[in-house]
Amino acid sequence: MAAGTALVAHLPDQALTGPLGSLDAYLERVSHIPVLSREEERALGERFRKSGDLAAARQLVLSHLRFVVHIARGYTGYGLPVGDLIQEGNVGLMKAVKRFDPALNVRLVSFAVHWIRAEIHEYVLRNWRLVKIATTKAQRKLFFNLRRLKKNLGWLSAQETAAVARDLGVSEAEVSEMEKRLAARDLSFDPAPEPEDEEPYSPAAYLPAPDADPAAQVEEAESAESSADRLRGALSRLDARSRDIVEKRWMSEDKATLHQLAAQYGVSAERIRQIESSALGKLRALVAA
Repeated sequence: MAAGTALVAHLPDQALTGPLGSLDAYLERVSHIPVLSREEERALGERFRKSGDLAAARQLVLSHLRFVVHIARGYTGYGLPVGDLIQEGNVGLMKAVKRFDPALNVRLVSFAVHWIRAEIHEYVLRNWRLVKIATTKAQRKLFFNLRRLKKNLGWLSAQETAAVARDLGVSEAEVSEMEKRLAARDLSFDPAPEPEDEEPYSPAAYLPAPDADPAAQVEEAESAESSADRLRGALSRLDARSRDIVEKRWMSEDKATLHQLAAQYGVSAERIRQIESSALGKLRALVAA
């Protein structure tokens, strides 16, 4: 076997997984891996397919890592880390090597491109938005094709929408819906307000309150007013001292203590507590009547 494949066999296993450390160091390492000739590739493919030689499969993967980098860089516009895109592409490359049949007389690079793109596409669709933007095969195809077209266009005209729908074999309504999804953005349900926001927008603030039913609000207001009227009537039936103690102990913002009231009326604090307890009992009975 040529010296190129011998060099590949001594590269570290970490190159198989992707840029786990420095991306620049990974790209530098990958760029120095020799490209296999057709004969070398065929020989390695046959070794792996016929005898399960994992060393041969490893060399096939390593020699095509630079190709994965090239494809992954084409997806940088989605705002996802290049290192993650490369890792997903490497997974696709490994799947392609597992299914590669050199007897078909097709170069691995031509066969693997579909597997590499498929894995990267799945990663983009899983991570581009919190909410899934495409779930069916037709929607996924529409997503990537429409986004590529939208790089150079504004909102599609009716004629452009019809042309895209015709080319991709979907309805015009599906094209319009996907266009709206592409234009949307993720929004936190209840975001922390920014310092410069005068009135921060939060979807949670626009939910109806649990007690927002007008009928329930009117019923509650009438019930509260009726209870207040009964309480006022019950207080008027207490003697002046009992009423004063209850009002100062329970209905005043600056509530009086038992000792303060005891000093006011010249009795013990225990006596004030007894008067208060008796008055509260009478109030409960009068309000409930």
